[in-house]
Amino acid sequence: MNLVIVGTMQSILHTDVMKRVHEESPWWTDGWSGAATQARPYFNLFFPLVVDRSVRRAIVLMGPRRVGKTVMLGHTIQALIASGVDPRCICYFSVDHPIYGGLSLEKLLDCYAEANGVDYKTREIYVFFDEIQYLRKWEVHLKTLVDMYPTVKAVASGSAAAALRLKSDESGAGRFSDFLLPPLTFYEYLKLLGKADQVVWSAEENAFQAVDIQSLNGHFVHYLNFGGYPEVIFSPQIQSDPGRFIRSDIIEKVLLCDLPSLYGIGDIQELNYLFTTLAFNTANEVSLGELSQNSGVAKNTIKKYIEYLEAAFLIKVVHRVDRSAKRFERANFFKVYLTNPSMRAALFSPVGQEDASVPYLTETTIFSQWFHRGGPLHYARWKDGEVDLVGLDPRQKAAWAVEVKWSDRYYDSPHELKSLLAFCEANPSLGEVTVTSRTKTGTTQVQGNRIRFEPASLYCFASGYNLINGYLPEPSRMNVGA
Repeated sequence: MNLVIVGTMQSILHTDVMKRVHEESPWWTDGWSGAATQARPYFNLFFPLVVDRSVRRAIVLMGPRRVGKTVMLGHTIQALIASGVDPRCICYFSVDHPIYGGLSLEKLLDCYAEANGVDYKTREIYVFFDEIQYLRKWEVHLKTLVDMYPTVKAVASGSAAAALRLKSDESGAGRFSDFLLPPLTFYEYLKLLGKADQVVWSAEENAFQAVDIQSLNGHFVHYLNFGGYPEVIFSPQIQSDPGRFIRSDIIEKVLLCDLPSLYGIGDIQELNYLFTTLAFNTANEVSLGELSQNSGVAKNTIKKYIEYLEAAFLIKVVHRVDRSAKRFERANFFKVYLTNPSMRAALFSPVGQEDASVPYLTETTIFSQWFHRGGPLHYARWKDGEVDLVGLDPRQKAAWAVEVKWSDRYYDSPHELKSLLAFCEANPSLGEVTVTSRTKTGTTQVQGNRIRFEPASLYCFASGYNLINGYLPEPSRMNVGA
């Protein structure tokens, strides 16, 4: 093909595009060794969606930056080939590569067909579009593929999570299945590091038990500091300066690059200041009024910033109920949690087991395990009391409650749990509640209420394990009967 020259600028050769297409799908030729890393346990939830052709839908894999979305696509391709899919019926495109600039998804498929001779209009194929948000109006292109080509199973992924979710909700109803890949759970963290044997299942106790709770707690605190990102847990170099990696490669790109204009945000400095404030105060109650007064930013603007940070999967807002588990008509006060506790360590400094902020990070971590599950969570607060984690049943009655502690003090003195006992008194249907400890496990009866004590690290492990394996008990009985 001849080179086309416009003025003094040279256009991209079609042969260059074809070369790139071949390079991005190396499994078409012999000698491809597959993914070099171990798959996240979350892969076991994702892969069935990819191979399911009973419903004509594209899969949109979204989530925060650096949680392993591209790596998961590689593991998916490897599993497809291992299951017997012809490697030539699988193609991958890095949509953000400049060489694909201006090409629609259908044009990319035409390039694939030309590159290896497979007719995607008559033969079942799998196509992966990585970083799809770099294609303008990607959601329209993807919906068109789903509607026009029943033989094509499309999987799209991207890191601009807020933009992806917004566009998917607007245009993908009935055509897209969203899959959120969150930061690593504590269970995944131990599994990937080969340390899952720190916890064993006890048939006698019908619960998980730590082989050595002090050792497990050491891993837990390391997880608080570095555990949310697969790349970080294997890199001592990044751990020596987590702020540089997480701030520059994750937080700043989300705040500066991932389309905050979609939410009408013009002052990025204000947004960054608010996020830093919320990160420092993770697990603390805040209010729009207080945030506005301290920052000098209008309440409506603060609210818009919080909506964006939540859509970008950086934070999660949790609303409160009163002592009787009744929700407030006006959400003047609420708690904000980081979706990944290691962001706080990166923004400020890593912590040790005795650090004053560890109880707040422990609470953040327990909440972050449950954000994976979805569904509303609450906390209870009234004039002279608070309970950290509350669930409501369909009748809006208290169904369960968890009090998060990083201390064994209350195991020895359960009567000091005055707020939790007051909440139980106001909600007699609870029956049993859970209190996390630092090392102690056991149950006791106080004022007619059954209280189960469990180490916070063990509770987090059980949460992640049960989620991955499809067992979803209520949080107050997380480590029972898994």
